[in-house]
Amino acid sequence: MKQRIIRKTALSAFTLLIASSAVLTGCNEKPSAASGGESASGELEVKELRYQGSVGAVTFPELAEDLGYLAPLKLKYIGNTISGPQDIQAVVTGDTDFGGAFNGAIVKLLAAKAPIKSVISYYGVDDDTWTGYYVLDGSPIKSAKDLIGKKIAVNTLGAHHEFVIKEYLHRAGLTPDEIKQVTLVVVPPVTTEQTLRANQIDVAALGGVLRDKAEERGGIHPLFKDKDLFGTFSAGSYVLTNKFITNNPNAAKKFVEATAKAIEWARTTPREEVIAKFQSIVEKRGRKEDGAALKFWKSTGVAGKGGLIADQEFETWIQWLVKEGNLKDGELLAKDLFTNNFNPFASDEAKATPLTRNKKGA
Repeated sequence: MKQRIIRKTALSAFTLLIASSAVLTGCNEKPSAASGGESASGELEVKELRYQGSVGAVTFPELAEDLGYLAPLKLKYIGNTISGPQDIQAVVTGDTDFGGAFNGAIVKLLAAKAPIKSVISYYGVDDDTWTGYYVLDGSPIKSAKDLIGKKIAVNTLGAHHEFVIKEYLHRAGLTPDEIKQVTLVVVPPVTTEQTLRANQIDVAALGGVLRDKAEERGGIHPLFKDKDLFGTFSAGSYVLTNKFITNNPNAAKKFVEATAKAIEWARTTPREEVIAKFQSIVEKRGRKEDGAALKFWKSTGVAGKGGLIADQEFETWIQWLVKEGNLKDGELLAKDLFTNNFNPFASDEAKATPLTRNKKGA
């Protein structure tokens, strides 16, 4: 069934589901590593953190564990996530202890009263790491207007790709009725390129190593890029529940500290060494996955040192949702949605780089 870019019924259902999950979490949270009590001595309250991974990729917490930064904490892999919204919903429902998503999706979840807080940025957009919205060479699609009546493949609805696409269409002057005629189709990232080349979709959202592999094969080019619209910025964060932070402050600090160090290790280590480390981690974990795409890794994409979060990286999406009518002005304040208190680079007076704008503005 086709999914429209603006679909109030789906949004309402998602909001209701998340709100229900948030309420249930407090009274029916599944037993987890987060059940420990606070330790004033600095001793870790828990021994392991449950999480979801990503096929053929290495997350910064996984890198942190391999580098020894996370010890004595251990990670417990419970499966692979299908999207950012699903990953952070798993945190709310108590299936995992941490998860990550696009900051706009986190804002939506917080608007639904989810008891979570962002603690560290883990992905973003820079000169080397960005998402392009690709068409086949020779495609008649040359502008936003040409997307009316066409299909765009994204990994999930209500997250990074949808926000960027809608912003592109808004800036191009399309009316709400015209935007409704642009269809988003959910396609797994690993098959998106193939789906585009088979002419089953008109545009494909491709980022990271999947983008580079597709470009290496040729025959495609980006209609637009998220970097063209928003500049350089951290786009997504890892979240913990408020309950986890309250009950396990030392473990929360250890998790953020280790992840921050891993981000900086990847930022400052020669690219070839980072890729070799990623490939080694994939081989050792034995999940029967193809790590060939790792050779295309270029950068962390994280703007703030050690994943420090900037107000603007949430304020941008708060104002965007206000403009869309999904939030009331003043309903959420960026400063209340995240904390840098656990990040060791905050004490060095390092500042997260604000989200920058290109000449077209926001």
